[in-house]
Amino acid sequence: MPKFGKKYQEAIKLIDDAKLYEPEEAIELARKTATAKFDETVEVAIKLGVDPKHADQQVRGAVVLPYGTGKTLRVLVFAKGAKVKEAEEAGADFVGAEDMVEKIQGGWTDFDVAVATPDMMGTVGRLGKILGPKGLMPNPKVGTVTMDLVRAINEIKAGKIEYRTDKAGNIHAPIGKVSFDSEKLLKNFSTLVNTLIKVKPAAAKGQYMRSITLSTTMGPGIKVNPLRASAKKD
Repeated sequence: MPKFGKKYQEAIKLIDDAKLYEPEEAIELARKTATAKFDETVEVAIKLGVDPKHADQQVRGAVVLPYGTGKTLRVLVFAKGAKVKEAEEAGADFVGAEDMVEKIQGGWTDFDVAVATPDMMGTVGRLGKILGPKGLMPNPKVGTVTMDLVRAINEIKAGKIEYRTDKAGNIHAPIGKVSFDSEKLLKNFSTLVNTLIKVKPAAAKGQYMRSITLSTTMGPGIKVNPLRASAKKD
């Protein structure tokens, strides 16, 4: 059995494990039960009624959270020619082509999101075994393979996050920091939930939002009523 510290044990006492909380209540509790000395991330885990083994039931995409995640992401752009200057002026942290591919093959991965122009994907494809497992491979489905580098970089810097069902049909995503006020966290939460509802696969049967759990980096999980969460509007 894992041993929890006194602060964590005190935090657990504030949560009724048998209750499904309203989103507003859950967010307040999450902030209240965050006991770490650093600014913890508020995270959400959503169990969807899908079977990711089937291609037509996979849920994947990206969404820009209204208030961002509280984290400044480092963006790497694979581009050449005039697109290099475009990426640099848009605020990319790293820009390159073959040189960046070689650097990554040498073990460097100090970036959070990779963007590529379509003409670079033949070259970037060589990095699939390195970037794929880390979730860093540019992908047109989430808008990171594009000729519109300015828009892609601006969205990422503004708080764009990617979501994707794991093998069990779960979505894990950050919705902000404990230092955010509750209204901002609720808005980010609602934006994510409503986006997932909009992209519900036609092949998904039964209840779509099976369960939702909120937590902070070091805090306990708080169960949210999935029916009430999906009723929230942006």
